[in-house]
Amino acid sequence: NSASDYGSREDYGSNSREDREEIISAERRALAPFQIRIMQSPPRLIVGLGNPGAEYAKTRHNAGFWFCERLARELGVTPSKESRFHGIVAQHRAAGVWLLQPHTFMNHSGQAVQALCHFYRIQSAEILVVHDDLDLPPGALRLKFGGGLGGHNGLKDITAHLGTQDYWRLRVGIGHPGDRNDVVNYVLKPPQREESEAIDAALDRALLAWPVLVRGDWPAAMQKLNAKPAAAGVSDKS
Repeated sequence: NSASDYGSREDYGSNSREDREEIISAERRALAPFQIRIMQSPPRLIVGLGNPGAEYAKTRHNAGFWFCERLARELGVTPSKESRFHGIVAQHRAAGVWLLQPHTFMNHSGQAVQALCHFYRIQSAEILVVHDDLDLPPGALRLKFGGGLGGHNGLKDITAHLGTQDYWRLRVGIGHPGDRNDVVNYVLKPPQREESEAIDAALDRALLAWPVLVRGDWPAAMQKLNAKPAAAGVSDKS
């Protein structure tokens, strides 16, 4: 539950204001160790979402694949097909991290995630899913834990297989076509040149944040990744 959920519960009954505040305080104290643990748990699995096949390789829906491929190159690891995990897999032993690109097609991504997590006993809070996001403009990034699925079928299937929404997501903005009826056609087409450049720049920023991510410093990573990117031609003097 988020902080905004507090105070809206009906099970407080006729308790006085002081009693309600004490109940809220007790609930927050109970949640604190869990929240601290989540904010300090390094990732053990990075999942990049997309669709397999050359015909989908350059489409907007494959933004998660693009990140995983760049990260693999950055880490110097070579992904290979693993049928037991239904996808392309790589391991960076020094960091204790697995990279996974499900090859089940987007709508069945959870099958691959569940298989690898079950085999290596990876907890949901140790997973980072990187995916395209229609609600963010090209070039924007948002790192978040849990919460809604934004209508993303890959996230829906992962959540169904894991039985929880409590995993990390890195949302990669691809923009919206404007008409919801055009969404399927839009995500399965390559971005335009300016959009592609903005998405590339965002993925580069995400790679720069990797040292912070891999040590599990999620608050610092959110500060880096969720900041609005500098406008072209504007230098960062901070």
